[in-house]
Amino acid sequence: MKNKNLKVAPKFKSEDEERAFWATANTTEYFDTENPVMLDLSKLKPSTESISLRLPSYMLGRIKEMANFRDVPYQSLMKMFLSERIDRELRRQQT
Repeated sequence: MKNKNLKVAPKFKSEDEERAFWATANTTEYFDTENPVMLDLSKLKPSTESISLRLPSYMLGRIKEMANFRDVPYQSLMKMFLSERIDRELRRQQT
């Protein structure tokens, strides 16, 4: 049985406004906690952000050669390398 006394969440002008609202609001007044909705977020892609990165020409050339050999875009290869190194560094810090 649905709780008919639930409040309707307001419309927000920005994410900052929404964050500020939910930081102080009692969510049980807005959502039926007795009947949660199951979500599948497994196909959700993480947000990306563009950056500018200056590399020596020879280094970029080598990365592009390696990417071509592996048949992947060079920017994807760079992200793979960064991800692997970040994981390794984080594991090292935990020991």
